[in-house]
Amino acid sequence: MSQISARTKPMPTPASSPVHATADPTQDRPYIWVNGELVPKSKAMVSVYDHGLLYGDGVFEGIRVYNGKIFKCGQHMDRLYRCAESLFLDIPVSREEMIDIQRQCIRANGITDGYIRLVVTRGVGTLGLNPYMCPEAGVICIADTITLYKPEMYEKGMRVVLANRPKTPIECLDPRVKSLNYLNNIMAKCEAIHLGRKLGIEKAEDQLLEVIMLNIHGEITEGSGDNIFIVKDGKAYTPPTDVGILEGITRRFVKDTLCPACGVPVEEKAFGLDELLGADEVFLTGSAAEMIAVREILRHDNLNLTSTHTITDGEGPITNALRSKFRQIVTSDDIPED
Repeated sequence: MSQISARTKPMPTPASSPVHATADPTQDRPYIWVNGELVPKSKAMVSVYDHGLLYGDGVFEGIRVYNGKIFKCGQHMDRLYRCAESLFLDIPVSREEMIDIQRQCIRANGITDGYIRLVVTRGVGTLGLNPYMCPEAGVICIADTITLYKPEMYEKGMRVVLANRPKTPIECLDPRVKSLNYLNNIMAKCEAIHLGRKLGIEKAEDQLLEVIMLNIHGEITEGSGDNIFIVKDGKAYTPPTDVGILEGITRRFVKDTLCPACGVPVEEKAFGLDELLGADEVFLTGSAAEMIAVREILRHDNLNLTSTHTITDGEGPITNALRSKFRQIVTSDDIPED
């Protein structure tokens, strides 16, 4: 597909977009913004020469939509453009245009409560590694729904696996850059999924779908797609960014808004496995996962289960208070878009 810049081509409205029904209507939705055009899902394609596909060269954002509003849109845009700049990637649309693209996709798909995936790729180039052979970056926006975990997991808490694969060191690839290269996280997540299969776990609430990753110094960092908090003696702690984590938008919301609102002291602090296992409560945060408690942590050696450690019997009281406050805010008429 040729690259079409929203700067040089007027952005179409949903009514005038080149959207054509297919024989199977289920293949139409969602309508997706791809390089200046809003097209049905069945026609949303990028070139096989796009360096986002060939090399994982690009950045992305996962963003929640609540009550038709883009939750923390401003912070997501800050991170998207900051991450792109760190990769020397010039996004071919302005911040204001990018926000308008998201709103167009929300309207076109009738999204009230959902999820936006913004992707900026290096664009179409050659088979060589040189990113400067890609004349213009590609822009993709998907507005759809997402469900990571079953409701039972939110009610009872998750079982997670301590990953043997360490987090990529900051000096090699800074996790604060939300790039298209998620292989480190994926390989860690595979440990949980494969362990669950080997153990023959069938109940939805017992599935092993997430991990906790340590850095090469043995410090707790984050999950494969979520930040982590522990609670001890009524106080919440979350690892600082310099241990090697993504600066999560939901993590910041918990730290800066929910904890103060619920009277829960919170601190950024590096901690190891002993403090994790000794916590009164553990919970994970992320745009897709929102907030979810961890009830049990499993350890393994080459997919041979070595130990299990129970944190809580279900969702702990502080986690419940914070998550209840979160739900109260995101189901209100005053969704923060800052």
